[in-house]
Amino acid sequence: MFDVLPINFRKASVRDAKKIFSLVFLFLFPVLTYGQSPTQDAIQINSGWKFLPKDDLAFARPDYDDSNWKNIRVDKSWDKQGYQTKAGFGWYRIKVIIPSSLKENAFLKDSLIFNLGKIDDFDQVFLNGALIGENGKNVGPNVKAQDSFKDLENSFWNVERHYSLAVDDARIQWDRENVLAIRVYNWGGPGGIYSGNLSISMPYIGQYLRVELNKGLFTVQNQKMNKKIALHNTAGKYPIKGTLQITATDNIASKELFSKSYSLDLKPKGRMEITFDFPEIKRSTTIHYVVRFENSDRPLVFKEGAPYILTPPEKPQPQINYPRVYGQRTGKPFLFRIPVSGQRPIRITARGLPSGLTLDVQSGIISGKVDQQGVYHVKITARNALGEDRATLKIVIGNQIALTPPMGWNSWNVWGLSVTQERVYAAARAFVEKGLVNHGWQFVNIDDGWEIIGSSDEAKRHPNGEIRTNKKFPDIKRLADDIHALGLKLGIYSSPGPLTCGGYTASYGYEELDAQTFARWGVDFLKYDLCSYRKMMKDLHSAEELIPPYKKMNQALQKVDRDIVYSICEYGLGKVWEWGARVGGNLWRTTGDIWDDWERMASIGFNQEQAAPYAGPGHWNDPDMLVVGWVGWGDQLHYTKLTPDEQYTHISLWALLSAPLLLGCDLQRLDDFTLNLLTNDEVLAVNQDPLGKQAVPIIKAGDIHVYKKELADGNVAIGIFNLGKETKTYSLNLRTAGVEPPCKIRDLWRQKDLGSFKSTFDTIIPEHGVTLVKIFKEE
Repeated sequence: MFDVLPINFRKASVRDAKKIFSLVFLFLFPVLTYGQSPTQDAIQINSGWKFLPKDDLAFARPDYDDSNWKNIRVDKSWDKQGYQTKAGFGWYRIKVIIPSSLKENAFLKDSLIFNLGKIDDFDQVFLNGALIGENGKNVGPNVKAQDSFKDLENSFWNVERHYSLAVDDARIQWDRENVLAIRVYNWGGPGGIYSGNLSISMPYIGQYLRVELNKGLFTVQNQKMNKKIALHNTAGKYPIKGTLQITATDNIASKELFSKSYSLDLKPKGRMEITFDFPEIKRSTTIHYVVRFENSDRPLVFKEGAPYILTPPEKPQPQINYPRVYGQRTGKPFLFRIPVSGQRPIRITARGLPSGLTLDVQSGIISGKVDQQGVYHVKITARNALGEDRATLKIVIGNQIALTPPMGWNSWNVWGLSVTQERVYAAARAFVEKGLVNHGWQFVNIDDGWEIIGSSDEAKRHPNGEIRTNKKFPDIKRLADDIHALGLKLGIYSSPGPLTCGGYTASYGYEELDAQTFARWGVDFLKYDLCSYRKMMKDLHSAEELIPPYKKMNQALQKVDRDIVYSICEYGLGKVWEWGARVGGNLWRTTGDIWDDWERMASIGFNQEQAAPYAGPGHWNDPDMLVVGWVGWGDQLHYTKLTPDEQYTHISLWALLSAPLLLGCDLQRLDDFTLNLLTNDEVLAVNQDPLGKQAVPIIKAGDIHVYKKELADGNVAIGIFNLGKETKTYSLNLRTAGVEPPCKIRDLWRQKDLGSFKSTFDTIIPEHGVTLVKIFKEE
C-alpha cells in the first residue's frame, strides 16, 4: 500500500511564526497532482461538497443527515466564503460512488488514494464513518478519532493531503455510495480546504520512482558543468521500465546546450546513477528531466536551474565597501568593522575619528565609546601592496541606531531548535573566513532554542530571576566576547509571552531583568517574537493589544548600558509598520515566515508596498530572512529549492526593499554561487543606501513588475522582475519609469556599464528572474 509522508510546517501567519521542524530532504517525484483533468484512473471530487462550521464526530457517520448544510467550494479557504476567521472547527462532506472498474482498469492495483488538496491547518479524514487519515498520515483500521490531532506545534497548512487504503480495505464500499467526511481545525485566519484538485485515484507507477536530484547542486571542472543524479524504485514488487530524457537549455538564447536519453530498467527496490555534463554557463539555464514509463502514458516532468555566476571576481586591490554610515547612541559601547575587500594584508587608517574611539589598523575594527553627540565624517584609507582605496565613513552619535538595514545571520532557517553555542560561533568564524565581513555582514543572531524548555522540570531561572541557558549554551557572555573580538555583533531571541515559539522560557513578567541580562552578556540585537503571547490576546490583529508588550520591552532596553537593535516579530498581524517605530522598533516583520519556495518568497516580497512609506533609517520593514544556500530548520539540511534565477530575484528584491539582510543558511557550506550572491558590493550598496527609501512598484504589466528605488546620490535603482513561467523580452520606457533621458545604465549584478539610452531600455528576463540596474543622469 502506498503511504504518503507529511512535511511539517508551523502556520507562520498566525501561529508562532516558526515553520519547519522536519522536511523530506530528498526530492521525491512526482509531486502528487491528481484531478487536473478527468482520466480513467481518477474520480474528480472538486465539487459537490457540503460544509458546517461546527464540531461533532457524528458528522462522520454515513447515515448523518447533512441536507441542511451549505454547499462550499474547495478551491478557496472558508474565510473567503463568509465563514469564521477565528480558531475553530469545520466539517466537509461529500457522497461519491467508487466503481470497481477504477481498480480493474489500473496498471497498479494495490491501493486507492484520496487526494484532498491543501488543508489549513489540521485534518482528520473519515470514509464511511471510519477514520482513515490524520494530518497527512494514513491511519490503520479501528483507530478512534482524538482531539489531540489539533494540538500540535506544527501546522500543515501548506501541505498537500494524500491518504491511501489497500484495495481490499473493508472501509471502502466498491460500486456503492461512500461518504467522505473531513474534520478541519483552523488556528485562525484563513482555514479549510483551499487548493482544489481533489480526486480519488489508483496509484501511478511514477509514485514509486524516487529521484535523488540534489537540486541546484552542480560541480564545475574543465569548463564543464557536471551533475550526478540517482533513481530509486521504492516499490516492493513492481519493476520500473522506460526512458529518462535530460535536456539543458539556455533560456536567454532559447538554445539547446545538451540533450541525451537514458534507458531505465529498475527492478523492485533497484537503484541507478546517471552522470552528465555540458559546457559551463554564464547565464540562465534550465535542466529539463522527462521520464516516460512503459506501462503508462503519463510522463514525469520536472526541472531545475543550473547555477551561473554574474558578479566579477573580487579585485585584489583594496575596496572599501558598504555600509558607509553608522549610528550609535551617546555613551554606549561602539563596535564597527570597516568592510574592506582585497588581498590581505591590508592596512586601514582613519582620520577624524571622534574622541573615545580607536581603530585596529589590521582588522579595521573601530571600538570604544563616544560621549559627545555629533556627526563625524571619518576619512578611511585602505592600502595593500597592490594599491589603495579611500572613502568617507559617516559616524552619527545621537539617538538612532540601525541607520542602514542590519546585515547578518540568524540560526533558525538552518539549525532550528538544534542550534548550539558551537554552531553560532562557527557561523561567526565563517563570516571572517569566507570574507563576508569584508562586504558589510556583521550580526550573528541566535534564534529560538537557547533557553530552558518550558515543559522541563529544570529551573527556568536563577533564584534572583535571571534567565538560565540550556546545556547547549554554556556561556553566552563568552560567546559574545568571542564574536565581538571578530568585530561582529551577537543577537538573541525571546518572546513577550511566557514561552517562545519552540516552547522555551521567554520574557513575560521578566522584561527588565532579561534586558539587563542580555546587556550584561553583551547582546547587540534582540528578536522579540509574539509566540505564546497570542494566547493572551482576544484579537490577533489588534494593534491596541499588540503594542503594550513590545513597548514594555523597549522601555526595558532603553534603560540598559548598551545599544540593542530591537527586532519586532508579530508577523504583520496588526500592521506593525504603522506603530513599530513608536514602540522603539528598529525593524519589524511585515509577514509570516519565509521558506525556500518560489510561491512563498514571491508572495512575501512582492507584497510590501503598503508598508513602504514607514521604512527609513533606524526603522525597517522586515520581510523575513534570506533562504539561499544550505537550509533545513534542523540537523538535516538541504540546498535551497529556489532556482538560481529565483535567488537573483530574492536578493535583488530584498536589496531594493531596504530589507534587513539576514542569512538563514549554513555559512560553513557556502558554495561559489551563493557566495557570489552575498558579496556583490554594488547590489549590497542598493540595500545599504543611506537615504533608506524603500522601492515600490511603478509598473505592473502582466508578469512584469518594475520596482524603483531612489538613492542618496540622486540616481535610481530599477529592478525588472519576470514573475511568469517563461522567458520574456521587455522594453522599459524611461520616461514612464520617471527617468528623464538621456541616461546611463549599469548592470549591477554584472557590474558592467551598458551604455547611454535615450528613450527605452530593452532586456531579456528568464522565468522568475530579474534585471537589476542603476540609472545615472547624464551630465
